[in-house]
Amino acid sequence: MPDLLLELRSEEIPARMQRKAAGDLKKLVTDALVEAGLTYEGAREYWTPRRLTLDIRGLNARSSDVREDIKGPATSAPEQAIQGFLRKAGLASVTEAHVHSDPKKGDFYVAHTVKPGRPADEIIAEVMPGIIRNFPWPKSMRSGAASARPGALRWVRPLQSIVCTFGSETEETRVVPFEVDGLVAGNVTYGHRFHAPDAITVRRFEDYSANLEKAKVVLDAERRKQIIATDANNIAFANGLELVEDEGLLEEVSGLVEWPQVLMGTFEEEFLAIPSEIIRLTIKTNQKCFVTRKPGADTLSNHFILVSNIEAKDGGKEIVHGNGKVVRARLSDAKHFWQRDQRDLPDLDTLKASAEKFGLDLAKPLDQRMAKLDALNVTFHAKLGTQGARVERIRKLAAELAKVTGADAALVDRAVVLAKADLRTEAVGEFPELQGIMGRKYAALQGEDAAVAEAIEDHWKPNGPSDRLPGDKIGVTVALADKLDTLTGFWAIDEKPTGSKDPYALRRAALGVIRMLLEKNIRLPLASVAKDADLIAFFHDRLKVYLRDLGARHDLIDAVLTPEADDLLMVARRVEALTAFITSEDGQNLLAGTKRATQLLAAEEKKGTVVEGAVSADLLKLEAEKALYAAVETASKEAAAAVAREDFRSAMEALSALRAPVDQFFTDVLVNDEDPAIRANRLALLAAIRAATGTVADFSKIAG
Repeated sequence: MPDLLLELRSEEIPARMQRKAAGDLKKLVTDALVEAGLTYEGAREYWTPRRLTLDIRGLNARSSDVREDIKGPATSAPEQAIQGFLRKAGLASVTEAHVHSDPKKGDFYVAHTVKPGRPADEIIAEVMPGIIRNFPWPKSMRSGAASARPGALRWVRPLQSIVCTFGSETEETRVVPFEVDGLVAGNVTYGHRFHAPDAITVRRFEDYSANLEKAKVVLDAERRKQIIATDANNIAFANGLELVEDEGLLEEVSGLVEWPQVLMGTFEEEFLAIPSEIIRLTIKTNQKCFVTRKPGADTLSNHFILVSNIEAKDGGKEIVHGNGKVVRARLSDAKHFWQRDQRDLPDLDTLKASAEKFGLDLAKPLDQRMAKLDALNVTFHAKLGTQGARVERIRKLAAELAKVTGADAALVDRAVVLAKADLRTEAVGEFPELQGIMGRKYAALQGEDAAVAEAIEDHWKPNGPSDRLPGDKIGVTVALADKLDTLTGFWAIDEKPTGSKDPYALRRAALGVIRMLLEKNIRLPLASVAKDADLIAFFHDRLKVYLRDLGARHDLIDAVLTPEADDLLMVARRVEALTAFITSEDGQNLLAGTKRATQLLAAEEKKGTVVEGAVSADLLKLEAEKALYAAVETASKEAAAAVAREDFRSAMEALSALRAPVDQFFTDVLVNDEDPAIRANRLALLAAIRAATGTVADFSKIAG
């Protein structure tokens, strides 16, 4: 079966767009071909900075014939209706139609038509111009002389050539002819811009890929990544260093080169006085280079790894020299930011009111930055006020939370006051990713308590499901206050997540709160800080996701989680205990008995049957019901006492004593006795079973 080779070659595509664009191309083309009646065995996409390529194997040479039955009017219908049917079906005469009979509707006409298949070349040529013209680039541009015309082609960068060949291994491939804005599909491509500028004629994917390799183009992006990673690690190892790995940077760099050449550069050791985080971001952001360190060291070395797209004749000396000059200039700027942030601000006299409001010491640089943040009235959100106002809210909330977490209130307050100060530093202004990190470093430099400095960095955490939690009680307290203020604030102004949209990362904030409460064993009644019932429900939804990710069954979570539940740690502990109990033999048997009791009771209640509020011992006639009543009385008291001391496993064990008497009750006792009083009393006994198990969970919601 034939194969299809497609290449769209352009000027450099931004690295961040390449992988998705190649995937989009594969989906758009294969979907269009399948919709047109073609099938294929496999398809794979490739990309480099200058091309998107698609290799489709085992494509049908033509689409299948399509049989279609078009139902017409009754044979007795007016002539006008019959003629309309003939025109629709493409029939010249009614004699070409078939007559079908229906027992109810009688005889009617049917046209049996066959739509012949089409050559794949024709289908490809038909669908490709539309796919190219409507390609879903995040950003696109018009170019060239044709760009002035209405409807001119828009592409991410100027599109330069199109390759489209089709054919089987046993025959010569042929070009599929189509045209887009003057670009005609052909069988000619080009290799590396500098090393191999001559035209390359291609037939099918194998020689296309091999010829590009000869022309200094590694087509497979994953292979380019592997080359870069391997060579970078090797060159670092050869120099007694190790590469600081960065998957995001590796992905980006592999999208900047077609022929990766890995080199090592250096900068002056004096720059190592700058924090490693600043060095790394400076070199990564501005030069797309990797950093290195001595094996096992916390700080960086003065060697960096760069990836060139050119195989230089001088071994890369000029390339390394040029990159080194830029790196040194950038690090010089970074050093300037670092040093400026440790100096006094020039307008300290204007900051006294803010300093007094927050108890700041204007002799300290980080305190000055917090005072400046407040004095400038920097907006947090138009409806939620300034950053200074937000810090005041967090400060009050953190003071209350410190009573719950047991954190030192004075240290918590100091950490809150300084937590946002680094937003006014030049280092964070240049690299927003360093907020918190720089605050910790500047706090340590001005002699803050180590716990305060750590909390300043940690109050942003956890920043996702796999991020670490704050290290100690002070950091946890500040982080909880920060996230709870965010959630309650945005709920108050009705800016809640909707569907897939969550612009303020409120789901992540709620998950952070949940993780801290559960993983740090913190008892916090959320209703005391989150007054909105809808916000409590939002926490419940996030808790369900969190617990399910840990392996908890959704029905067990639902059995424990009531709308009023606001102590999430206790909910999690109940789920844990219920999970252990319900998977045991006693738990399974009690569940079956309890379900039978609650279902029977619910059926009677639905009928309007009156159920006594309490069991009358005098009306218990049979030994089985007397034994069950005694067991329920004992289990209820023991389970309630265990729940009161938050010992949910013991509560489950107390309930397990009901297993045998419940089983015996349903064996020996007929609930619907002829005597109404006895029946009502036995229903009350079933209600007592439901109430006893309800102290731990709603067993009716448990599957099985």
